[in-house]
Amino acid sequence: MTTGIGPGPQDQGDTWPKVLQYNYEKYGDRHKAMRSKHYGIWQPYTWKDYYLQVKYLALGLLSLGFEPEDKVLILGDNAPQWYHAELAAQANGGASVGLYSDLTPAEIKTIAEHSEARFAVVEGQEQIDKLLQIKDQLPRLQQVIYWNYKGLAHYDDPVLLGYRAVLQRGKNFEKEHPGLFERNVESGRADDVCALVYTAGTTGPAPKGAVHTYRTMRASVDCALRLDPWFPHDNVVPYLPPAWITEQWFGIGGHLLSACTLNFAEAPETQQRDIRETGPSIVIYGARIWESQAARVQARMVSADPLQKLAQRLFLPLGHKLADLKSRNQAPGLLLKLGYALADRIFFKPIKKSLGLSRARIGYSTGAFLSPEACRLYRALNLPLKSLYGSTEGGILTGARNDDLRLDTVGPAHPGAEVKVTDQGELLYRQPGIFVGYYQDPLQTAEALKDGWFHSGDRVILGEDGHLVFIDRLRDLVELAGGGTLAPQMIEARLRFSPYIQEAWVMAGPDRSYASAVIIINYDPVSKWAGGKKVVYTALADLSQRPEVVELIRQEIDRINEDLPPGVRIRKFVNLHKEFDPLEGEITRTRTLRRSRLETRYRELIETIYGDQTEVVIEAPIQYRDGRMGTTRTILTIQSIERAEQ
Repeated sequence: MTTGIGPGPQDQGDTWPKVLQYNYEKYGDRHKAMRSKHYGIWQPYTWKDYYLQVKYLALGLLSLGFEPEDKVLILGDNAPQWYHAELAAQANGGASVGLYSDLTPAEIKTIAEHSEARFAVVEGQEQIDKLLQIKDQLPRLQQVIYWNYKGLAHYDDPVLLGYRAVLQRGKNFEKEHPGLFERNVESGRADDVCALVYTAGTTGPAPKGAVHTYRTMRASVDCALRLDPWFPHDNVVPYLPPAWITEQWFGIGGHLLSACTLNFAEAPETQQRDIRETGPSIVIYGARIWESQAARVQARMVSADPLQKLAQRLFLPLGHKLADLKSRNQAPGLLLKLGYALADRIFFKPIKKSLGLSRARIGYSTGAFLSPEACRLYRALNLPLKSLYGSTEGGILTGARNDDLRLDTVGPAHPGAEVKVTDQGELLYRQPGIFVGYYQDPLQTAEALKDGWFHSGDRVILGEDGHLVFIDRLRDLVELAGGGTLAPQMIEARLRFSPYIQEAWVMAGPDRSYASAVIIINYDPVSKWAGGKKVVYTALADLSQRPEVVELIRQEIDRINEDLPPGVRIRKFVNLHKEFDPLEGEITRTRTLRRSRLETRYRELIETIYGDQTEVVIEAPIQYRDGRMGTTRTILTIQSIERAEQ
């Protein structure tokens, strides 16, 4: 029997550069490693192309003074050069430090200083402008290499160097040092540090750098690929760059070990369109992306014409029934099979095609709690969507087989992992994929790792069947003054399943006797709904406060409250006038709420919610097109939900 994970570690090698070299020798020009869309055309890169790009970039870095254990900052949107840069650093005995493209100069400075990076490989002008702002504050930063030349013709700072020039330097360097790259790759070992992956910074004033070796990275990847083999013919579209630990596991590791093809969208704005065009067989998103897509499907169903609504009433229950049988490992009857085949052709396939899931055979959700409602919708589409439990520090811990999927769990722990739950409900585990520690932070490392056990900080329930039920972060659980324990993430995920709610922040506290919610409306579906109801508005801020929209959101919250115990039902809510912004520190790049930041930023709003007032005035600075600064003033109305008290 063949599997998709390829030969064992001894055959492929115990480092990523060795696996790349193995794929180059096995596939050469005969198989695509990557495709990148440029000006509307997909450009292929074979495994030979991938290997030679890494080789000459690595040698070019050596010619510039790169030394073993050096760090390379990589900053930009997803592109083949991102992956070339990471493996080039690793081939030279160094490590990558990934950054998201929308980081501010101050955030880049924090990570660059902490990681002691001497080199940076960046996308283009936008990222270069950020680095030039802080260059004088980073004395260790020696060279900034850029791969997109647009707009840089007149930049003459000596710290800057074009990507193609570095490749040429590498080719020249090889003539003087033949065989050096191959010897460096061969000298790599499984326990060498390969990447510093910085956390989102939700638990402290600054992100922490989790140190990973090839061994720790590969342990997580191997577990996932044993569960769901990948094959060379598989297509994957990376959604985020490998600054995200999930892309380190799958975009780097899964891709190299399976020799599948990575497909890079032309731009973040075209990603959904390019995904539909590519039709990936393996789809990996954060939970928020899966939820937003499910909400779009819900919105289309709500606004469908009578014939489409009839199809929905007829066919969606068939999908749910088939998914429920599969989750119980029961075979469907002949009538259900025939009915679903018809439903798939008429109803489900168009939905899957619109979401870029027409060829998907595996779906992974990571990073946050995924609502059972969203999960059930995807499984009705016959996509075995799995919530994986893992973390930047702890690696991938869980995953369920296709015949053992549950809506409310993240699956059982992988074989070989040890799991225990403390009296407080905290998940502790030991496994080979756990990180080495936090870079230059022994105190934080000692808190996270005790006697080899990783302290996750997450509240879970461990079932008798081994499945883990994720509840919430321990620090976010709230004991209500009126009794009961509030798990905000579970309620927020259910609220986001509504087509009209883009984001939800549920809060309470020991001195707050009930739960309340700050809602960000989903502008497109709500504006379309408002147009149908002839509701007049000017912009998001105005639309969010219209009485008709407030009542619409109230009905959605009522629906969620019906399934909640009385003590944790949402009693008050407010529609916020704006979206949460990662640039303002309100959410992370993977759209995780920074709750402490939100508590500080919206203190007046919170005090109003838990006080006797019904309105609060929010003022925010605004810059006009001519450069003048002004202030916007919005009145937010606090809404009570009487039914929640019943």
